[in-house]
Amino acid sequence: MNENLPQMTHFILPGGHSSVSYCHIARCVCRRAERLCVALEEQESINHAILRYLNRLSDYLFVLARKLSLDLKVEETKWIPEKL
Repeated sequence: MNENLPQMTHFILPGGHSSVSYCHIARCVCRRAERLCVALEEQESINHAILRYLNRLSDYLFVLARKLSLDLKVEETKWIPEKL
């Protein structure tokens, strides 16, 4: 999927279409789960495949959101920081 997407030049903000937003929300939940697993690992031994899976899943959800934006012809909102 990623090979057919335009190159990223900026951070992408969630939005544009509800399907795209749902992917970004799912990605945030996945990242939160990953952070919680890392914190748990400080107290107990966990299977490192879980961390790899959560990391790859969040990457997939981000690429899926970008692909849906392209398929739905929704412009991605780029985050461009203001210069001081």
